[in-house]
Amino acid sequence: MIEPDQDELFPAPKALDADRQRDLTTGLLPSQQLREAVAQGREILSPQPIGDDQIQPASIDLRLGEVAYRVRASFLPGTRASVRDKLDELSMHRIDLNAGAVLEKDCVYIVPLFEYVALRRRTSALANPKSSIGRLDVFARVITDHGAEFDRIREGYKGPLYAEISPRSFSILVRTGSSLVQLRIRRGSPAFSDTALRRLHEEVSLVDTAERALPAREVVRDGLAFTVDVAGDKQSGIVGYKARRHTDLIDVDRVHHYDARDFWEPVYAHHGPRGPAGIVLDPHDFYILASREAVMVPPDHAAEMRPYHTFVGEFRVNFAGFFDPGFGTAETGGAGSRAVLEVRSHEVPFLIEDGQVVGRLVYERLIARPDKLYGRAIGSSYQRQGLTLSKHFKKFTRR
Repeated sequence: MIEPDQDELFPAPKALDADRQRDLTTGLLPSQQLREAVAQGREILSPQPIGDDQIQPASIDLRLGEVAYRVRASFLPGTRASVRDKLDELSMHRIDLNAGAVLEKDCVYIVPLFEYVALRRRTSALANPKSSIGRLDVFARVITDHGAEFDRIREGYKGPLYAEISPRSFSILVRTGSSLVQLRIRRGSPAFSDTALRRLHEEVSLVDTAERALPAREVVRDGLAFTVDVAGDKQSGIVGYKARRHTDLIDVDRVHHYDARDFWEPVYAHHGPRGPAGIVLDPHDFYILASREAVMVPPDHAAEMRPYHTFVGEFRVNFAGFFDPGFGTAETGGAGSRAVLEVRSHEVPFLIEDGQVVGRLVYERLIARPDKLYGRAIGSSYQRQGLTLSKHFKKFTRR
């Protein structure tokens, strides 16, 4: 592959006229503005054409480039180094992705992405793993040159993007063009207070709080609280799934292909004299659980699931945790959709109980309502979901 010079690779963003500049507001860019940015060659660019199927309601899917680097350790470049500088120090070998390659579990890889950015003043970006990748227990994070944080692209950054990938439970097969992460572009520094969130919740009921034992003052505090369901389905008794430790690899581009029983074992509810007794998380295992509450994201908002503070429990919830506009809404046929939780315990076994607060949803407004919403109309995989494994698996059935 011929390397273009830096002026070609990172051109200055095209100037906007004064009227357009005055129209800019604060918030996440919706799908139509992401599409416009791509068409006009500003903010998000690529040497390979960016397809419309990459444009999501409030984000854009990023694609793996042609090579991966196996590295000795995860890293952040810091303000004094580029990612290439760190690769010179830490890279063990280079892997060609054009024909597909296996990324082994418990190893760390750096992959240059096809997409790069040329962000303007007042514009920053955020990244996260795609939902299906988080449910495979794959750490997939974006880093930048001179970056001091994962998944945060600073205001005005112009340069390449890299994915750090570390499979935890299953080895995965990827190839050039596979999408493991997605990017949101944010204009300005939008503030969304608990007061605004409480008002929005009262207007449209962001989570179904019926039969919740949580005190009202705790529902909205640094985000909107949600709890875990370990009472389970009364018919099957299943409350979640635990990843098996010795399995075949998973091709990230195959859908509804794998027998879930070969990769997951069911976790059943335990009941004591006072009701559901919870489940004990083993620190060596990865679990898929679900929230008790149905979650809804209005068409002009997006939401991010953030882990609860560690002082309430030695566990981590979620590795992806981004909800597009329209998730769980009746308008898009998603009423009743629950949040799926990717859960690991830290260091020690931990008892997690039914109705325990495990995280909070933080909502953010979009600049405008997107011209496409999350749901079946655009092929979204998890609308109307309950306890659901990633799209790579067939529906779990007991033998």
